[in-house]
Amino acid sequence: MHTPFSNQMDKLIFNCCISYFLLFTLFFVHGKEFSCNQTPYPHVCNHYIGSTTTNTLSTLDSSSFHDMALKVTMDQAIEAQKLVSTMDLNNFKDKKAKSAWEDCLELYEDTIYQLKRSINSNNLNDKLTWQSASITNHQTCQNGFIDFNLPSHLNYFPSMLGNFSKLLSNSLSISNTLASSYSSSSSSSSSSSSSSLSTTKQNGGRRLLSDRFPSWLSGSDRKLLQATTGADIVVAQDGSGHYKTISEGVVGASKLSGKGRVIIHVKAGVYKENVDIKRSVQNLMIFGDGMDSTIVTGNQNAIDGSTTFRSATFAVMGDGFIAKDITFENTAGPQKHQAVALRSGADHSVFYRCAFKGYQDTLYVYANRQFYRDCNIYGTIDFIFGNAVSVLQNSNIFIRKPMSNQQNTVTAQGRTDPNENTGIVIHNCRITAAGDLKPVQGSVKSYLGRPWQKYSRTVVMKSNIDGVINSQGWAPWMGGFALSTLYYGEYMNVGGGAGTGGRVNWPGFHVITNPSEAVKFSVGNFLAGGSWIAGSGVPFDAGL
Repeated sequence: MHTPFSNQMDKLIFNCCISYFLLFTLFFVHGKEFSCNQTPYPHVCNHYIGSTTTNTLSTLDSSSFHDMALKVTMDQAIEAQKLVSTMDLNNFKDKKAKSAWEDCLELYEDTIYQLKRSINSNNLNDKLTWQSASITNHQTCQNGFIDFNLPSHLNYFPSMLGNFSKLLSNSLSISNTLASSYSSSSSSSSSSSSSSLSTTKQNGGRRLLSDRFPSWLSGSDRKLLQATTGADIVVAQDGSGHYKTISEGVVGASKLSGKGRVIIHVKAGVYKENVDIKRSVQNLMIFGDGMDSTIVTGNQNAIDGSTTFRSATFAVMGDGFIAKDITFENTAGPQKHQAVALRSGADHSVFYRCAFKGYQDTLYVYANRQFYRDCNIYGTIDFIFGNAVSVLQNSNIFIRKPMSNQQNTVTAQGRTDPNENTGIVIHNCRITAAGDLKPVQGSVKSYLGRPWQKYSRTVVMKSNIDGVINSQGWAPWMGGFALSTLYYGEYMNVGGGAGTGGRVNWPGFHVITNPSEAVKFSVGNFLAGGSWIAGSGVPFDAGL
């Protein structure tokens, strides 16, 4: 194991000396000094980077420092994956523990992928997104055991994973410092900057498109979303297509991966299956015959042995995924606790005119950049949750009736590090009671969210919040946890539950009154996705 305290003392002293020499070798970002001392865990930074740079100090510059931080993190990710994959399975005889361990295998493999492409990218927004996804993977591995009340099983994991967590945090901190410095010094029209440290960030200008979709979607993809189109693969239960199940259709699509975007049409029907689209299946589009006609449904849940991560009826990790006119459902019910209808870790994924139906943990916005438009989301507890860079726009959020003595929380955002660029933004949506809750909504407390993790970040803006939401607005997770480190914001909402006079007085809660603060959470800025149109042919300000 490679840890700061596992080497011989003389080697450690030597490395520390080298590291402190590096520490005082100034790292400039647009004229600002930067060093290991400015990372969250300087001793870990000094150890790993110091031992790596003994022969390159004379040529070290800011870019090299940044690259080295990512490289040592990547090296340790590879070691972590190897160690986890060779662990003694006898430690995981319990079915639930083994399920959590299997999650870890997949998640550490994905972390290597995310870090590798972070190293190869010149786009700082990409780097922040993919490194944030790596931190989410690391945390989710642990969450699997915590979900099952098996935290003692984490003792079987290599102790070096503690330092790996710190390396992830350090490299993200360095990337964020670079991104913030570059952003502040670049011009507001830098969306196509030629700098090697380019970002795609928009600064609230008025840049219009002829439709309502993100600028990172190609013109052809926007056309796909605007109209029903031909498909490469047809799925139909009656045998009139190429396949009878969605899972078979996805396997068929994987064989057409060289084609570019592959389109699957899922004809009307109720598809009782669990679909898992792996990272290797990218640029896939699935469209149905309408959210009331094409339904994929399952009932996996935590009580019956699935981790939250694995309970999803429909899971997708392949980048560039698009879904349209389809319902994703988990019918396990409120008594089964965590039961996900859809989990997306797909970067640049879009869900248009889709429905997500469940109770607790319905929509898992797991990681990376995601956009939801004209969707319906149903649930009870934490039913929009996760740690993606996510925006829900022009959608209906329906709060269902929970079990007795339960309260509802719409969101539970999972940001664990202050440098992550993640959060849940609810923009121009409607938050209301579902049909089963309406008759008794006065006897059930419902809140906009609660802080699942220390730096939880959720913003609700320009939405209609009806009287189903409690006057306090937000609920604590446990005691005073995260109340000063979270960021919860509300901006220009309307409706019976939108009044902020009785809201919580936590340090992290903000009634946003300044548009320059609110614009940070617009689609153009927060998703770094360019400008948007509220409806076909209707222009609106790119900021809000």
